[in-house]
Amino acid sequence: MWKYLIRYGYVPFMLVGVNGAAALLAARGSASWLVVVIVLAVGCSFFAERILPYRPEWNTALDDAGRDAAHAVVNETFIVASVAVIPLLAAVTPFHRWWPASLPFAVQLLIAVLVADFGITTVHLASHKIGWLWRLHAAHHSIRRCYGLNGLMKHPLHQTLEMVGGVLPLILMGIPVQVASALAVCVAVQLLLQHANVDYRVGRLRSILALNEGHRFHHLKWAGVGDVNFGLFTLLWDHLYRTYSYDPKRQFTTDDLGMAAKPNYPTAYLRQLAEPFTARGDCHFVDTDAGEAFRRTTGRGPGAAASPASGRRPDAGVRR
Repeated sequence: MWKYLIRYGYVPFMLVGVNGAAALLAARGSASWLVVVIVLAVGCSFFAERILPYRPEWNTALDDAGRDAAHAVVNETFIVASVAVIPLLAAVTPFHRWWPASLPFAVQLLIAVLVADFGITTVHLASHKIGWLWRLHAAHHSIRRCYGLNGLMKHPLHQTLEMVGGVLPLILMGIPVQVASALAVCVAVQLLLQHANVDYRVGRLRSILALNEGHRFHHLKWAGVGDVNFGLFTLLWDHLYRTYSYDPKRQFTTDDLGMAAKPNYPTAYLRQLAEPFTARGDCHFVDTDAGEAFRRTTGRGPGAAASPASGRRPDAGVRR
């Protein structure tokens, strides 16, 4: 019974139940309770992963549990703390009256989600094309298993850049702090869902919502092959950017994840913070079939776009 409920009810529970609770609390000015909601969401993620795992072995730590917890605490603390300065920033923008404050709170939150999704997706895509951004983003692609908590396993500078890309347009529009607070919870919940080691089902919504079925393709260790499905909340922008990819027959194992040319990327938290600023943190694009090197800093593409059918490409390369 539990497996059936999780397979078909886990996503609605998180998207509607948990996010709905966050929206209700934020709308009533009870922002201090939102931390409890996030902790509840993390607990639900761990519970679902134990009952219905996509890969049972991904529930076993690979010298990464403490590191991922550190990333999660630091990044979530930063996100929650940054919400406090939004009223100050919104007050000095000339466009703060543009926010549709007369709409129902749920509609305002949906608008915030869609706007943030575009900005975060675009920064994420750019991080796979521009060398210095990839340096900061590489830590997230060093994962060897997909489970909820490593959704927040990001270099704090890259997390900041993504959030600026997603939230700055909202601040310029004058987003109320209550809506921003609820949005912060929605981001955390989405990252948990997107990386969850849970064998849930959403049917055809998998081509619209940015959930784990599609996001695993993004974590394939070969550059080019993994340069797909960048969306945080939705895959709408991936369809627009022609970076959407899905193959219903594809199965994933630990050997498929990470960075093929950097299997020894640092695993310790502090070393991951320092890695982008070392000589080792540089990244190249190497075509594994033809052997032709592409500097990520050139912005030059490796060839044909990834196949929408399989997410693979014969000239796929490796990150290095």
